[in-house]
Amino acid sequence: MCRAVGLGTACLGLVASASTQATNAPAASEKPYPYPYPLRPLSFGPLVQEFGLTLSSVRRLEALGPLYYEQDIGETSDWAFPPLMSRHVDRGTDSEEFDFLYPLLSYDRFGMEYRLHVFQLLAFSGGANVDGGKRERFQFFPFYLQQRSADDPTRNYTSVLPFYGTMRNKLFRDRIHFIAFPLYVETQKRDVVTRNYVAPFFHTRTGEQLKGWQLWPLYGQEHKSMLTRTNEFGETEVVPGHDKHFALWPLYSSAHAGIGSANPERSLLVLPFGAWQRSTNRDSTTYLWPFFSYVNDREKGYEEWGSPWPFVVTSRGKGKTGFRFWPIYGHARNESLDSRTVLWPLWRRTGAKSAAYERERTRGVMMLFSDLKEKNLASNQDRHRIDIWPLFSWRREWDGSQRFQALSLVEPFVPTSKSVERNLSHTWSIFRSESDPKSKRSSRSLLWNLYREEKGVESTKRSFLFGLYQCERGRGDRSHRLLFIRFGKGSGSTGTGSSEGASPAATTSPRSP
Repeated sequence: MCRAVGLGTACLGLVASASTQATNAPAASEKPYPYPYPLRPLSFGPLVQEFGLTLSSVRRLEALGPLYYEQDIGETSDWAFPPLMSRHVDRGTDSEEFDFLYPLLSYDRFGMEYRLHVFQLLAFSGGANVDGGKRERFQFFPFYLQQRSADDPTRNYTSVLPFYGTMRNKLFRDRIHFIAFPLYVETQKRDVVTRNYVAPFFHTRTGEQLKGWQLWPLYGQEHKSMLTRTNEFGETEVVPGHDKHFALWPLYSSAHAGIGSANPERSLLVLPFGAWQRSTNRDSTTYLWPFFSYVNDREKGYEEWGSPWPFVVTSRGKGKTGFRFWPIYGHARNESLDSRTVLWPLWRRTGAKSAAYERERTRGVMMLFSDLKEKNLASNQDRHRIDIWPLFSWRREWDGSQRFQALSLVEPFVPTSKSVERNLSHTWSIFRSESDPKSKRSSRSLLWNLYREEKGVESTKRSFLFGLYQCERGRGDRSHRLLFIRFGKGSGSTGTGSSEGASPAATTSPRSP
């Protein structure tokens, strides 16, 4: 229905200008407009405009300024009424996405799987899973959760909080069962079962060679004996054991971990006096926790002093070198990571490097400025992005193409969100530009095509007042259009096949479902 409204608006512009388009159609000797359809692109003032994309040889239609757009790129198609709703279809992956008042309501489908949610609280989902089974889920989080499996009834569950229920694969647990929450809660993760009575104050815990209990915060203990087992490759492996105790939490706790392993570890915490940790690979001592500390990490090869932590920290060694006098200055580095801070949070730079990849990011002005550089060392290609909130976002992709957008209200905080680009960016991007160094094409747009400029190898096209006046210049040719009537010498439609940047969503693929 929504797409029909957009197409109906486009048809209105086509009918209104049909006679002019036909009268001024290019002669047989003129160069055809590089569009994959026979008609000249629509240009009907501020109502409808149609053009090619700078970074793709396909078309895009916009109507009523920032209020509607549609486009087709390869096997994908999009339409949107920003910021009200949008739809994306990918025929290659058999997937689709629909958003209404994003992020309020979203529908995602990938093959047989689907999910419909209202602000992540009310959700319907289901379809075929990776194991081949079919499941249907409904939730009104956190009060009601339900799952039904057509082929495996043991996967069915219902949860009605706080009265009674069971959940599976939720909250990092394989199974959760409760009665009159929090009076009784039972959780299971692999072989470990924890039974809470008036959670979190009293619980018992059992598992393979494991037993423990606690009366929080007064006292608690847990013991696991070392054991051996055969893994999936038929090899025998050691499962380390541990001993843990606490009293008057968090004032006293002790632990002996890694029992039976090559790196057993003992730790003790007595607040506020100090904390101690001893193991084969690492020793740590802290007095008046957490202020005065010393770490000797023999595995990574460095020593570190904090006096007082976290304000003054010094590190020395092959594994780590650094100095911090927070918030004035700080730096730290090792073989793969590097960071430097001045007047935190006004300026901070971080870097990472591996054999095939480099990454450097600079942030400043209370995190309102971001400069991200990435480089693929194997292909010698790089990518660069700069954001200054709320003024603009600029990026250069791996293939050298560039995009610029002003304003940029949300994009600096979620730079990889295709949903934001598709639903919101078009609404406030008052200026947009794109360039493609391979095809030597570029485009600019001000106020949703109030002014638009397109440049190609052989021609330059400019339009004013949403296309009511257009001028185009090629090699020795020049033409003008006023109120859709062409005059002047030349082909009048050499065309660059480019457009303004449309919106970032115009040339980037949407999020994965």
